Amino acid sequence: MQQTCLYTVTVFTDDQVGLLNQVSIVFTRRRQNIESLSASPTSIPGVSKFTFTCWSTLRMMEQVVKQIEKRVGVLKAFLHTDDDIVYQNIALYKVPTRSLVDNHVVEKILRRHNARILEITEAYTVIEKTGHNDETRALFEELMQYGLTQYVRSGRVAVTKDAAEHFTAFLEEQRRLEQSQADAAANSNDN
Repeated sequence: MQQTCLYTVTVFTDDQVGLLNQVSIVFTRRRQNIESLSASPTSIPGVSKFTFTCWSTLRMMEQVVKQIEKRVGVLKAFLHTDDDIVYQNIALYKVPTRSLVDNHVVEKILRRHNARILEITEAYTVIEKTGHNDETRALFEELMQYGLTQYVRSGRVAVTKDAAEHFTAFLEEQRRLEQSQADAAANSNDN
């Protein structure tokens, strides 16, 4: 039996309406729960990047990636383990300002977790923590004791540890293939 672990799937797509739905439905059809999702533009104009995380087996995730790549508008999808990437989440916490003023322990907690204060009002303080799930969750657990009123965590953002971006290498290979085909067509027309 294959081991279940958290996988990251990065999907590069044309910047089109509805593609996120087409990609996410692949997970649904295979009865895979998306743990987190983030979408962003890339350094290439007109190309978007979706980053999904999912607890599953390697075999299932390989099948999901193959199905995703069959979608119109999907340029390329990649499957990663945590060892393949550098990744982060961002979390926001809202606590009553009084708990910060009245209790110096909260300040020590924030320093220990390398969290920062984004906004302070008379009624509330918004705190930001960037890190892995276990780190953002640990701060959540500690702030619950001091009247935490709101908590939200983003989806994972990730880059590969390789020197070159996998998608850029894919695009270069596609350009070489297209040029080779164009050269072959030109040579056959000359004969």
